[in-house]
Amino acid sequence: MPGADKTVLITGARAPVALHLARLLDGAGRRVILADTPARPIAAASRACARYHRLPPPRFEPEAYAEAVEALVREEGIGLVIPTCEEVFHLALAWHSRAMLAQLFAPGIELLAEVHNKHAFIRLAERLGLAVPETVLLQSTADLHAVRGRSRGLVFKPVWSRFASQVLLRPTPDFLDAIAPSPAMPWVAQRFVDGDEISAYAVAREGRLKALALYRSLYRAGKGAGIFFERVEDGAARELVERIVAGTSWTGQISFDLMCEADGNVLPLECNPRAVSGLHFFRDPARFADAVLGHGPEVIPDVVAPQTVRLAMWVYGLPAALRFGGLVRFRKAMRDGQELLDWPGDPAPVKAQWPALAEIAGVAWRQRISLQVASTRDIEWNGPG
Repeated sequence: MPGADKTVLITGARAPVALHLARLLDGAGRRVILADTPARPIAAASRACARYHRLPPPRFEPEAYAEAVEALVREEGIGLVIPTCEEVFHLALAWHSRAMLAQLFAPGIELLAEVHNKHAFIRLAERLGLAVPETVLLQSTADLHAVRGRSRGLVFKPVWSRFASQVLLRPTPDFLDAIAPSPAMPWVAQRFVDGDEISAYAVAREGRLKALALYRSLYRAGKGAGIFFERVEDGAARELVERIVAGTSWTGQISFDLMCEADGNVLPLECNPRAVSGLHFFRDPARFADAVLGHGPEVIPDVVAPQTVRLAMWVYGLPAALRFGGLVRFRKAMRDGQELLDWPGDPAPVKAQWPALAEIAGVAWRQRISLQVASTRDIEWNGPG
């Protein structure tokens, strides 16, 4: 990998993590090309972006997407492609079927699919000797009926999902009438684990951990993505991440939802083989690039302050504070949190939030879906076939 990555393509330019990664790699001397489906994603406004390319939506036009990426790699002389969102699955499929000239910073599609599958991931962790919460695969009404009587101690979620969408948390049995698991649309029933949730963002090369940030989200966009988060330290969580990346010989970015029980035991809940907000706790371009793309030692997070997107806090955090009487806590968070979009000498992405939000809102309005669903509708990957 070292030497082959002077021109880097970062996909998923709509995401703040793509913007952050572009700034880190640009600051380390890489030429950064960005690509995605929207017309005006926030990362395209950054001075770190040498050029932005708009691509077809991979979920709906996979062949056109693969062809466009192949042409882009050739045209820009790209040596390394780094996905940041769920387009990683579509890119892995393209790399599987085509002779691409660049390296994809991600595992093959088989391993990606295994860890993305909420049942298969738990079985993988179990094979690696990790303690796991009971997790049952549901593929029929009979499977659902078998666990109905203890639903109040379980969490139900689709095998292929994101942002905690459709999650039923310890539902009463009658709520289960709303779901119909099948082999084509399987669900899992997972033991509800009481404790403190920990999110993990990691980067690994050939099974060796190169970067790790552990954090917790104090505010979320609905039930899903964090919009205000603070760092935590936990040795058991680190060991869990190390064992999974080593046991899979992982190369690329990988993220986990973990639960720390009262006795300090840490259990894996699910895995996302992509970038998440923990990336924002790294702000040293040279050290990050040297560790992740070069031969340098593991890079340690260098940001202490909580990280947030203030616009998202106004959109999601304030209504939650008003509903649950948390205005004092909300005001403190707004004082303490560091705007993660701020970067020295690169103010444009903060203003670019507004047209980017308007574009997503337009999709949401036309499709009659939520803003959160609209934000990833065109790049989702919901399993083989």
